[in-house]
Amino acid sequence: MTHVTLFWREGKHEDWLKFGKPVATRIVSRSQRIESYAPGQVFALVRWASNDYGTIRSSLDIVRAVEPHEPVTPVTQVDPGGEVLLAVHGWPKVAQVFRLIDTIEASGIDPTEVAPDHWRHIHNRMAAREVPRAYAPARHRAWLQRKDVLS
Repeated sequence: MTHVTLFWREGKHEDWLKFGKPVATRIVSRSQRIESYAPGQVFALVRWASNDYGTIRSSLDIVRAVEPHEPVTPVTQVDPGGEVLLAVHGWPKVAQVFRLIDTIEASGIDPTEVAPDHWRHIHNRMAAREVPRAYAPARHRAWLQRKDVLS
């Protein structure tokens, strides 16, 4: 299992999941909970923090929970880590990924089911300051067929 620790201090430090389907949730306190994911599940972790002068951190990581024998990349608040498919920092980039996720959802596709290569594509295009390609339903069908063949 992959465990994601989420903290919440109104207006100071707020973590949430943009998408993901945890298999278990444990409430630790009023300001902390732990979401657990089975291997292969994908989730989007958003972290935001501010101080007296405004936002000091905005980040979004799209992570795939891994099998025990797979290599992991350390991700803050994710135990033991995971396969990072996309990572952006700074509100303009986070907001851009939110819009891309919203477009995927508007087309009727669950973001947790999107091809991992598409999240990597978005990450790489944004790093190069290029516009990512849209995730079309035809591409999604092809991914689902490929996934069926591989399993």
